[in-house]
Amino acid sequence: MLDLIMRDILGTPAILVGLFALIGLLLQKKDVASVVSGTLKTIMGFVIIGAGAGVIIAALDIFGQMFDEAFSIRGVIPNNEAIVAVAQDAFGVETAMIMVFGMVMNIVLARFTPFKYIFLTGHHTLFMASLLAAILSVSGLEGVVLVAVGSVLLGLCMVLFPALLQPFVRQITGSDDFAIGHFGSLGYFVSGTIGKYAGNKEHSTEHIQVPKQLGFLRDTSVAVSLTMTLLFVVVAIFAGPGFVESELSGGSNYIVFSIIQAITFAAGVYIVLAGVRMLIAEIVPAFKGIADKMVPNAKPALDCPTVFPFAPNAVIIGFLVSFTAGLLSMFFLPLFGLAIIVPGLVPHFFTGATAGVFGNATGGRRGAILGAFANGVLISFLPALLLPLLGNLGFESTTFGDSDFALVGILISWFVSLFT
Repeated sequence: MLDLIMRDILGTPAILVGLFALIGLLLQKKDVASVVSGTLKTIMGFVIIGAGAGVIIAALDIFGQMFDEAFSIRGVIPNNEAIVAVAQDAFGVETAMIMVFGMVMNIVLARFTPFKYIFLTGHHTLFMASLLAAILSVSGLEGVVLVAVGSVLLGLCMVLFPALLQPFVRQITGSDDFAIGHFGSLGYFVSGTIGKYAGNKEHSTEHIQVPKQLGFLRDTSVAVSLTMTLLFVVVAIFAGPGFVESELSGGSNYIVFSIIQAITFAAGVYIVLAGVRMLIAEIVPAFKGIADKMVPNAKPALDCPTVFPFAPNAVIIGFLVSFTAGLLSMFFLPLFGLAIIVPGLVPHFFTGATAGVFGNATGGRRGAILGAFANGVLISFLPALLLPLLGNLGFESTTFGDSDFALVGILISWFVSLFT
């Protein structure tokens, strides 16, 4: 019986997180239907993440082989969903434990410190928990100590990063009603700071007329498909039809094969996102209900798209400039002996767009452009520096995409190295 509990129940991340969702729902005295539905959907969300992982990993493996053949270098595409899905195999239990207890620590810190922020961007909580599990494991921690340290660090991230950005959020929104809870905070902070000193907020991006034809970029699934298709096809052309058709596609036309693989990658991301949304939709409300009772005057820290409506033009400008910075960074990374980070559309869209909004709030058009460019450089170089610190995960063709993941991972590894 003990072996059943420890290995098959607590050792299965999906069931473990489902149990915490069950407990949270019971504590809120939800009706039977809500408890059953919430628990099953939480477990299902984890299962869906795993299913999407297989799709993403297969597509990334093919892309990596083509990239290596074409340029004799191994390209890495940052994608949070992909690296978290890969990490579940090695650190699934640790990730689940750190995520749940980190959310509890967030409530405790918000209750007893001046940082009254409840971090509600659940998928980023999952991503940071996964990063912490991997980095702390590589650093030599294990068991209860790993979970305890990871939970405290996650809780600190969930209150300190929103607090760092709040002065800029007040400028963007004109109010203090909510905070930004998204682990691209370093890029947003740098963008807002650059805008403050290098721009003029009177010259807002919102005075510019942006063509409606670029509106498709707001649909992540379509944008990921188009961008990945472009990347796959270009790399396939350089790799050559002989290699692709003889080694990878089984004789299928190399262009058609590349297009299908690109859309398969986008489909995998869509599947994982669906799983993450289902998981978070059930587990976050359980903790939010508890937090509302325990933390008076707390501010909700919400996902980064909540600032998009305040500067729609800055959203498009920020994305395009950040992505351009990522492309240029590809050529400079090898000069520093770093892995080539192929700019991924998902991190550049969300963090680049948000950096554009932050830069515009403090420095107008110039702030949006310079701030988003700085963000693009950060999410190119920081993931490259993080990659060798992830242990076996560093051998995958993907890594964490947003700036805070790399910042936290690098700082923890540096701190641990002082004592080892």
